[in-house]
Amino acid sequence: MSDTVSLMKIGIFGGAVTSGTLDVIVAEARAAEQDGFSSYWAPQIFGHDTLTVLAIVGREVPRIELGTAVVPTYPRHPMMLAQQCLTVNAAASGRLCLGIGLSHKIVIENMMGMSFDKPVRHMREYLTILTQLAQTSKVSFSGEVYSAHVDVSVAGSQPFSVVVAALGEQMLRVTGALADGTLTWCTGPATLSSHTIPTLNRAADEAGKPTPRVIAALPVCVTKDRDAALARAAQTFAIYGQLPSYRAMLDLEGAAGPADIAIVGSAAEVCERVNALRDIGVTDFGAVEFGGNPDEVAATRAAMKSLL
Repeated sequence: MSDTVSLMKIGIFGGAVTSGTLDVIVAEARAAEQDGFSSYWAPQIFGHDTLTVLAIVGREVPRIELGTAVVPTYPRHPMMLAQQCLTVNAAASGRLCLGIGLSHKIVIENMMGMSFDKPVRHMREYLTILTQLAQTSKVSFSGEVYSAHVDVSVAGSQPFSVVVAALGEQMLRVTGALADGTLTWCTGPATLSSHTIPTLNRAADEAGKPTPRVIAALPVCVTKDRDAALARAAQTFAIYGQLPSYRAMLDLEGAAGPADIAIVGSAAEVCERVNALRDIGVTDFGAVEFGGNPDEVAATRAAMKSLL
């Protein structure tokens, strides 16, 4: 077994942050930690503010890595986001991994009334400021869109890592050069192997950076009723097949929709498909569990635990 194979970690994507109370979110993260998972990831959509929540979780749940999946960049100046993350990292004793992304044009322009102009330039400048502040708490940079000339001082904090929800080639190249890795969603194994990982690794190598982290998140369900689970995946994750950035990744995979990349079947089948991601260079698997009844929920979690 190669080093790459032996090093893939298993994390859990939480759903409680979008609809649960703070107590429910803490309980979800605590369960993931007690089950032995390496990381707990929470989205930033239209529910709780995820970084605020992770500061609370960080004080209550002492060991597991805590990640955002992902915080949209456009509404937040990178200096403000860095300051917030350093504060969260102080609360979490250095366990924060900040996942950021562009969000989507329909969200930024239609819902927020902001410009989604030149997203690659936006991310390059954003990361330039953010990663310097993440590592050194100081930056002096003037760009076309963003500038920051500042030192921040957050007592009790420490540097935090930054990963990007990078899908297209240009975004992967910016990510490989400036960030610590990528966090993917709706990106199947063939696309990870032929597109995501080689593009990211090549950019990091050209920039003289270490091999990037590749956190691949996919829907997972251990079930005796494969057809019903796939139908539920198609319904639950339907929106992702309609958003252009995810649609492009599904098209690369030859997938009609998100159900085609869901990892569904018996415990043995699910574990085999997750394990196969190790061989293509995925460093972390993020399980998005979607059991449809208590038996499936328990069986899916048991299968994920068996991979630890």
